This record gives sequence, structure tokens and C-alpha cells, in this order.
Amino acid sequence: MQRKHRSGRFREDFLRCVPDLKSTFSIALRCVDTRKIGAPKEMPKKGTKTIEGDDHVPFKQVKLQAACPLPFLNFETPASLFSSLIFPISCEEFFQDYWEKKPLLIQREDCTVAAVYQVLFQLSDLKELCSQGIYYGRDLNICRCVNGKKKVLNKEGKVSYGQLKRDFHQKRATIQFHQPQRFKDQLWKLQAQLECFFGSLVGSNVYITPPAAQGLPPHYDDVEVFILQLEGQKHWRLYKPTVPLAREYNVESESCIGKPTHEFILKPGDILYFPRGTIHQADTPAGGLHATHLTISTYQNSSWGDFLLDVIPGLVFDAMKDILDLRRGMPRQLLMQVDTGESSQRLSGLLRSLADRLEGRKELQSSCMKKDFIMNRLPPFLGSDHSLLVPGGKVPQLESKIKLQFKDYALITLEPDQVSSEESREMMAYVYHSLKNSRETHMMGIEESHFSENAPEVCFEGFRFEHLESFSCSNAAA
Repeated sequence: MQRKHRSGRFREDFLRCVPDLKSTFSIALRCVDTRKIGAPKEMPKKGTKTIEGDDHVPFKQVKLQAACPLPFLNFETPASLFSSLIFPISCEEFFQDYWEKKPLLIQREDCTVAAVYQVLFQLSDLKELCSQGIYYGRDLNICRCVNGKKKVLNKEGKVSYGQLKRDFHQKRATIQFHQPQRFKDQLWKLQAQLECFFGSLVGSNVYITPPAAQGLPPHYDDVEVFILQLEGQKHWRLYKPTVPLAREYNVESESCIGKPTHEFILKPGDILYFPRGTIHQADTPAGGLHATHLTISTYQNSSWGDFLLDVIPGLVFDAMKDILDLRRGMPRQLLMQVDTGESSQRLSGLLRSLADRLEGRKELQSSCMKKDFIMNRLPPFLGSDHSLLVPGGKVPQLESKIKLQFKDYALITLEPDQVSSEESREMMAYVYHSLKNSRETHMMGIEESHFSENAPEVCFEGFRFEHLESFSCSNAAA
């Protein structure tokens, strides 16, 4: 992840798992094949079949008939959107059996789903995007996999559509488009809802590869990945992770990763999930059309370890007010010593006292993660109607009942006064929100010089803590 990360009636046939080659790889791909069979008024029928062995067995093919009753993406709530994205797998099953554990492949020969996916992005969109002024490096890369390495073929400055076509067709280069939600409303809407669902930043990239070509070498990522096949077909190979739930991106030599544990073809409408650290590579088969897939990625730097790094400074700061041992001085010349064995024992005891203090604590003070999420996430998708962002109507009275219009885009924290310069600062309640965030800079990073003057700013309002006593729970509705 570049961070500069109504269901109709149907009948489905759940197919077999791709063989795991009898490796010690703990993840086993589940393939779910959803197809319309027979009359549309039939009630759903479910079944599973698993095959294990050393030989790949082709996926069962079923002819598509007439209109297809598989669901559209349901944007009613963040949860309903994710449920429709991974349909027919339930959210409960997904997070219990697959999330951070093993890949999931959902195959659909469904005209409706394929059409919905294709609206998200397609090769023909690039002509219009080039006319708007997009740049090599910042907005897209042109690359090929050559001898197991990524070769970048970028030019300088603005992207010329004519040059882009020549590189694509003549050099068989892959077009890697960064963060297309900045330009495509459908992706803005999709990813904004997914950020609400995960409570984590959600990035995306589009990969367009000509026939008989491969853009990237085998590698693994530091994000949870969802692959949506938009156009054409893509041949995928997954391998046993060398670093489960990896914290960084890394390229792997094909000579060191062994045989694929899973191998399959993605077609339009299919979706693939795999955990961070899963080694993978993909190519477009020869003799066909170009292939376009969308990578949706999330949960970068969102582990328990990252959360501990975030909350421990505040926990230690508060504990120092009450625990005398934390305020005692370090031994002389401790910072000059190489062997700190005795000090490590002392620190272990202090950490245990912090753990005891943490046990009954209801609220942990985040140093950066919460603000980073609020500051960098997408604003809510409102289409052309921005009236909801403008105050209007009658001023609320004390007896009024209110509710948050965008509750998923607001965060309330209790922290010392950020404005006061006094050494002893009073506690304030702060309301942070994402309503004024920039869609154009989403997931691009503040270090991008082109966007430096538009770097994200924190939008918040502060209230004195004692003033909150004026509010009564009976007079407010969440």
C-alpha cells in the first residue's frame, strides 16, 4: 500500500480448495465459486468440496444464463458493504477463518458483478486521466518484471497518453496507477466506507498488464490485500510466507520460495484475499486480452505492537505521577554502558507494575495512531450534495436531542490543553473530524513535494473538561 495502505435468490456451487502441495504452509486457499444454476426462484443451496493432492484440478465451469441475481455492492452501512464485497462468505466466517490466517478466493461467473467491478477502473479511463495532467512516479509507474527484478520505465514529468500506449503495447509494460480513488468517485465511495469498517486507512492501486507479460517479481507486502479482477484474466501464484504477517515490503528470489502453494486464474468479478506476508506474483496469459486488477489494501502498521508503541508513552507519563520508582534516577553512566543486564531486570519490574496498572484501565491515551487515522483518511463521499457539511436549521436548545451526522468520521479524546503555554495545562475534550480532509492527497504522503502546500491538517474543536458537566445524557441521543 503506497503511503507517501440486496441479495437476490441464487443457487451456488462451492468448489474445492487449491491443493497445498503437502507443505507446512498453514494457509489453505478456499475457492468459492458462485454461479446461477437453474431457475432463479430456487432457495439457496450450499455445499463444500475439498480436494488435496499434488496435481492442480481445473475449476469447474458452469455456463452463465441470462440475468444474474448475485448482489450489488451494498453501501447502506460499512458492514453491509464489506458483506456484499465478500459474498457469499459471511463476515463472521471471514474474520474467524481467513483474516490474517489464509487466503480466500471467491470466483464468480456473473455478469452483474463483473460489470460493477469494471466501472471501478478500466484501461479506457487512462485517456481522460492523462488529459487532466498526471505525472510519472507520483500518479503511475510503467514497469516490467525482468529476470526476477522490477524494471521501471518511467519518463519525466507529465504522462503522455500516446507514449503510455506505446510502452504498454510495444514494451509489454505494466501500468501501475497509484491511489485511483483520488480520481474515481466510485472508489472514493468504496474506500471511505471500508475505512469506516476497518478503522484503518485503506489504499488502492490499479495494475493493467498486456498479454504474455508480468509487471512485478515475487514479493510480499505489509498490508492485508483484497484483489478485485476488473478486466481480462490474470494468472496468480501464491507461496509460503517467509515472514508471516510481515511489517515491510520485500522482493523474494524465485529460486528461494519453492513451488507455489496455490495457483489459479482470476476472471472479471472474482475477488482474492490474502494476509500480509503472503508471497505472490501474477502475470497475464498469452493469447488473450489485457488484464486489469484493483488492489485494495489496509492494516498497515496496525498491529498490537504498533498500538503498544503508541499508548505506552502516555501510560508511562501518567504512571510517573503516582509510582515513585518510575521517578527515581537511573544509575550513573547507564547510557555509557554496553552491558545493562542489571538495569534490564529493573526495567522488567517496572514494566510489570505498568501492566498491573493497565489491567483495570478503561481508556488508553493514543499518542499518534488515532490522530493519524483521522487526519489522513478520506472525507465522506457526498456526491454533488455538500449541504450536509454546512450548518443550517434551528440552533439546538438545551432540551433538544441531537445526533452526529458523520459519527464514523469523528473522534473524541481527553487530553491536556494544546493551546495553553502554561506548564500545568488543564484537561480538555477535543473533537477531531475528517470532514475537511483532502481526497486528492489521500495515501500520497505529505513528503510529496507537489502536495506539500496541501499537507493534511488536523480539524478539531476543544472544550474545557468541566464544561462537559453541563451536558446530561438524558438530553442527548448518540
